[in-house]
Amino acid sequence: MNKAQILAILASSVLFLGLFFGFNTHQDKLKSDINTASEQGEKTNSDLLLNTAKAALPPEKKITLADLEKKLDLAENTTDKKLVLKQLSAFWYQSKQIPVAGDYAETVANLENSDSSWSVAGGTYFTGLVSSQDPAIREYCANHAVMAFEKAASLSPDKVEHRVNQALVWAENPPQDNPMKAVLTLRDLEKKYPESPSVYNALGRLAIKTGQWQRAVDRLEKSWSLDKKNSNTPCLLARAYEGLGNTDKSTEFSALCKGQ
Repeated sequence: MNKAQILAILASSVLFLGLFFGFNTHQDKLKSDINTASEQGEKTNSDLLLNTAKAALPPEKKITLADLEKKLDLAENTTDKKLVLKQLSAFWYQSKQIPVAGDYAETVANLENSDSSWSVAGGTYFTGLVSSQDPAIREYCANHAVMAFEKAASLSPDKVEHRVNQALVWAENPPQDNPMKAVLTLRDLEKKYPESPSVYNALGRLAIKTGQWQRAVDRLEKSWSLDKKNSNTPCLLARAYEGLGNTDKSTEFSALCKGQ
């Protein structure tokens, strides 16, 4: 299971994420600063992330950032403030400083307190998680993503996608005290929502990740039977059948994947 495939399940709830961006060379400085802070006993937090990200910006982007921050200071009401905060989140996302983008998205979610805004925050942090190899950054993003999806689920308990997304965070960054938490959560969701394509897609992804090709095919075929409009399922099925050695079926679903 690659990062782009994992992110696809979040696409319906993430408003501005679009294409996946990997970190550029400026991220090396961010990693170095985070590691130094950790060694000195300093907690990784939003201020540290923001300050190091600012230092990595090229001059022209610093000017854009200053303009946005000025707009935020001048915002006269909550509606205007939320608009600028979303612009700041998008700015940092496009600047490939995803954890900082997540912090601004979380601020928006705290103001709106809707399941969609918390899902955006969770999806942004999840992107930061899968983008980084640095343990401190990954842990920061994972913790905030789980929290955001938890709040989204509490506001809209009937939307199984929030719990599925939470499980995908645990799959990417397993809790030390419960490394099987992602699988157990998804199996529980399968019992509660036996007709949910998103649950079977997530289970299929985990099976692909562990090389359980037949199990992946079974789960993904179930998802496909429930929803032929899901654009991600045929892409996953193509990979699962390829792993199983079934070239004909892999080709068949690859064509559907490209045609979406």
